[in-house]
Parts: sequence; C-alpha cells; structure tokens
Amino acid sequence: MKNKLWGGRFSKKTNPLVEEFTKSIQFDKKLAEYDCIGSIAHISILKKAGLLTSKEYSKLNKGLNDILGSIKGSSFKVDESLEDIHSYIQDLLEKKVGKIALKLHTCRSRNDQVVFDTKLYCLENITIISVLIKDLNLKWVDLISKNINTYIPGYTHLQHAMPIGLVSYFNAYASMLHRDYKRLENIFNSTNLSMGSGALAGTSISMHKYNVAVKLLSLGAKKIEPSSNSLDTVSDRDFVIEILSSLAITGMHLSRLAEDLILWSTKEFDFIDIDESFCTGSSLMPQKKNPDVLELIRGNTGKLYGNLMSVLVMMKGLPLAYNRDMQLDKEPLFSSFEIAQKELKILTELLPKIKFKKENIAKQLEDECLYATDMADYLVQNKVAFKDAHTIIGKLISYKLKSKKNIKDMTDDELKKFHPLLNHKMVKKIIDPETSVRSKKSVKRK
Repeated sequence: MKNKLWGGRFSKKTNPLVEEFTKSIQFDKKLAEYDCIGSIAHISILKKAGLLTSKEYSKLNKGLNDILGSIKGSSFKVDESLEDIHSYIQDLLEKKVGKIALKLHTCRSRNDQVVFDTKLYCLENITIISVLIKDLNLKWVDLISKNINTYIPGYTHLQHAMPIGLVSYFNAYASMLHRDYKRLENIFNSTNLSMGSGALAGTSISMHKYNVAVKLLSLGAKKIEPSSNSLDTVSDRDFVIEILSSLAITGMHLSRLAEDLILWSTKEFDFIDIDESFCTGSSLMPQKKNPDVLELIRGNTGKLYGNLMSVLVMMKGLPLAYNRDMQLDKEPLFSSFEIAQKELKILTELLPKIKFKKENIAKQLEDECLYATDMADYLVQNKVAFKDAHTIIGKLISYKLKSKKNIKDMTDDELKKFHPLLNHKMVKKIIDPETSVRSKKSVKRK
C-alpha cells in the first residue's frame, strides 16, 4: 500500500494481509467530496495560523478545488490500492501541486478528519432524506383530498373493529413521517462541526483560528467551531447511532405501510390495485402479479435494524479515545441512508398510482359487527350503563351470527328482546359507515 500518511517509525513493510484487512477506501470513497471540503477549510486555518504562506495556500486551494470539481463530475476514479480516501486525496493533491501538498496534514489527524468528513456526509444526507419525506407527505395530502368521503373497515388484531375514514388512515402515516422528519431535524441541529481535536488532545493552533465555515450546495454555509472536548470529538459516534436509529424507525413505518398495502392487494381483501409498473410476475405461474417492491421495503427493515445494532455493539466497549473499530461505522451508515432514500423515492411514485376498489370496500363495510360499539354507545346515551350496554349488544351480535340474520332485517319485537330501546329504525340509522365515523368527536377531522 503506497503513500501512507504514516510510516516513519516502521522499518518493515506492512504484511499484505494486514493491508487488505485494514483498508477502508473501498467504502469510505463516498467521503471524497467531504474530505476535500474539510481540507479546503483546514488550509484556511493553517494560513490564519501562519503555517502557510499566501502562495502556498493559493496552490493548495486550487489543487483541492480541482479535485473537488472532478469528484462532482464524472472523471473521478478511485485507486483502491491506497489505504483510505484521505490518503488518496493527499496523493492526488501531491501529483497536482508537488511537495507543498505535504503541508496539508499539518496539525491534523485522521481521527479528527474522519469524524469531520462523516458529519458533513450525514448533514447533507439528512437534508436529502428530509426533502424525500416532505415529497412523500405531499402524496398523502393528494390522496386525502381525493378521498375525503371514503370509508374503510378499521382493524385491531387484524380483525374488523370499526369503520374509519380513509383520510384518518392516510393521516396516521403522515403523522409518522412528520415525526421521522422532526427526529432528523433535531439530529441535524445538534450535530456540530469542529476542527482542531488532532489525534485526541488538540493542536498547537490557537482556538479562535478554527472559527471558519464550509459550503455545501444543499446546506449553504455551515460554521465550524473549535472542539469543546477533543477526546469526545474524535471518539463520539452518537450522531451516527442517532441517525441509524431514526432511519430504522422510518424503515419500520414504511414497512408497516408496505404490509398494509400488501394485504389490501390480496384477493382476500381486494381493496386496492397496485400499478403493474411497480409489480413483478412469476417465472412459473402466468397469472401472478406480485408486490415485490413492497415486500423488499418490508424486508429491508431488517437491514436497517441490523445496521443500528452493529454500530451500538461496536461502540459499547471502546475505551477513550479513537479506536480502529470505529472505521466499521461507515458501511452501516451509508447502507441505511441509501436504503431509506430508495424506499422514499419509490413510494412517492407508487402511492399516486394505487387504485382503491371502492365497491369491494363497501361490501366489507356491510359487516354489521363493525357497528356494535356504535349501538352500545346509543344505549349509553340513553342512560344505560356501558357494561350493561356492552353485554346487551354482545348478545345481539351472538344471536345474529347464530341465526345468520342481518340486524337491519330484524323486527322491532326481535330487537326489543335484547333491550326496549333497540328498534329497526334506530339500527338502520346506526349501521352506516359515515354515521359511525362522524359520531366520533374526540379527534380532529382534517
């Protein structure tokens, strides 16, 4: 492995097995852009500290900006024979500007550099995820506006419970996504960028010279501050764990949505039709239209949970300060961001193409058991104790199921056997999805 950022103390070559085992460039190459941005900020600090002349600064700044430009274009290729992306950027810079590039690492440690680059990556990707969540929530708003007066059976224990408005269902997931957005917003606001921690104990540059700013296209200017505690800065991965936790929760919400849609698309439910462009077929059964996209969203939740657990377990026994174990936070972090972004994008396209089979849903709403609580509430409003009302309507439902008679078709005499207040006109009015939904006044209707 050539051009290491370390090695002067060593007289032997690194064993090739060790080089292959310890290198991280194959995945930390995703940090190339952020490493350049951090290095541009670092040389401005070195200039302020008198450790670079104006001429040296200009040469380094131009070289780093040239590399940054190539990363954002299509010409950037990574040589994976080097140890990590930080070594590679240094190597590229030296080829561009000569030996002056050797001053880039002045008062700097990869311990501090890695966490800075990772935080920049996280801040930008939190911004991307937040925009995607907003886009998906806009689809809920569209679906709500198109289904104001649509009702569906509500379920508990996956059994018919009470009628609900389809709007309430949509709003439930919109509320989950809003919480996901707020969690990420809180992480974004609490993630501080700092430089000057060195390997663990700080550097010889005065603290006030570290007050600079970096620019990212999606973030605008972001202020860098001196580290409040250098030991904590280089060894902290709380921000990674918080992000992985937040993305795991988002994945869980999307998985629950996917499960609902999978169930609703089955012949047994037959509530919705998922557009063919988001389904796949069977290699054996010609009739099949499978909701594979939704199944993979459901399945990916296991990866998101695993990514969180892998970093929690990796961090649990580490002494202060930096340890090489912490290199293993990158792949789970990158993986979770990529999974969440892909899932949010595909659901944003899939949801508007779902067709609700309102005739099939209406047939399910004919189940009179859905209105048992409404009938009990009617008795309660007429001075019957709820426990008694619960028992009365329970016996009525039992009679309905055994006799295979619809409650709506029962005579007044039959109904009054259960309670004098029960009558044909009353039950016919109550057994109606719109009446049932509108009778619930304890929640806001959007």
